[in-house]
Amino acid sequence: MSIALNEMMETIRMVQMENLDIRTVTMGISLRDCADSDFEKMNQRVYNKIVSYAERLRETAEEVEKEYGIPIINKRISITPIAEILGNATKEQAIELAKTLDKAAVRLGVDFIGGYSALVHKGISKGDQTLLDALPEALSVTERVCSSVSVATTRTGINMDAVKKLGMIIKEAAERTKTQNGIACAKLVVFCNSVEDNPFMAGAFHGSGEGEVVLNVGVSGPGVVLNALKRHPDADLGEVSEVIKKTTFKITRAGELIGRVVAERLNVPFGIMDLSLAPTNAINDSVAEILEEIGLERVGTHGTIAALALMNDAVKKGGAMASSYVGGLSGAFIPVSEDNGMIKGIMDNSLTLSKLEAMTCVCSVGLDMIALTGDVPASTLSAMIADEAAIGMINKKTTAVRVIPVPGKQEGDIVEFGGLLGRAPVMGVNPYSSDKLINRGGRIPAPLQALIN
Repeated sequence: MSIALNEMMETIRMVQMENLDIRTVTMGISLRDCADSDFEKMNQRVYNKIVSYAERLRETAEEVEKEYGIPIINKRISITPIAEILGNATKEQAIELAKTLDKAAVRLGVDFIGGYSALVHKGISKGDQTLLDALPEALSVTERVCSSVSVATTRTGINMDAVKKLGMIIKEAAERTKTQNGIACAKLVVFCNSVEDNPFMAGAFHGSGEGEVVLNVGVSGPGVVLNALKRHPDADLGEVSEVIKKTTFKITRAGELIGRVVAERLNVPFGIMDLSLAPTNAINDSVAEILEEIGLERVGTHGTIAALALMNDAVKKGGAMASSYVGGLSGAFIPVSEDNGMIKGIMDNSLTLSKLEAMTCVCSVGLDMIALTGDVPASTLSAMIADEAAIGMINKKTTAVRVIPVPGKQEGDIVEFGGLLGRAPVMGVNPYSSDKLINRGGRIPAPLQALIN
């Protein structure tokens, strides 16, 4: 009885004092059977199917949240990449479909719907091209629609034609929402080695290898890990790893319990647990502060990569012991605008764009929620995407870019995005041009690592 009581009290402490939450329950829905040469029919089928499957998602998640006392912060939906069902639809129709997705999300009361996406890592089909052409306007006229574009994989190399196009798309999307600090770009992620079961936005989509419907869960818990480490100030690094592993185990068990209960009540299969430590703007809920607790005076200084690698590895090991169905991205996110420690590191000149790029070699994703000067050239954005894609391709891992060129803002300015998206210091970029590289086009061939058969 005392053991059960101790465990219960520990969970209460983690929720009330250490920001333990379930970051998201995300329902994945296949829309492949909604394709139709008649756009109006397809548009209505998409709306009807999403609303039918997810009708009780928010209500059920809120019931479970109250019953178990663990907050579920976001209720989300991911769908089949829309480019795959567009067929001969026009750009205008693709934009109309984005509005339909937004309408469904509003009706269902979900925070975001992800999957206004295209997979173009080897080539661009007609439907892909239509979606890419529609992206800037679609993201600027909708509120809850998120998009991702896959431009590279270890097996195929990097589609540099798509990379060039994405730089221009990001610039246009920022300009279309300049009165909102380029917020449309916060809903667009460019991937290398994208995954089919990611529950986190803006990169979630329901991949072709997935079933008809599934519920995926993303946990959080940087605050819990940080507080656990604070109780062991003199531990050596092996012991630090062990503390993180054990703490992540507990977080994951709580997350899987909640996810399975929600899935059961919705009568849909439980999919995966994404173990990623996802920070928020709450005090002591920062990945950067975990790295500083491990031993850095400020995130970004020498030793940051080693500390991040230790933490990311320990998170994966602890989570993998807690769940048989680990998936998604599973590691640690380093979104600048959503992490107070990252923001402080930039403002103190400890954390630079180059260091953030280096950190992506050992963490979950990539350059995430970084505000850039509004005058950054499209070719520079494309080159940043190419660099991140190369890191992912060579290292056989997922990398991504979600950057926001803020119109009218200069290096050192602070921009507010609001809500979970937080605020960010505007960062400058290398002033030298990458135009010739980007304008060459073509494909960067797959590396030797692709030859694994």
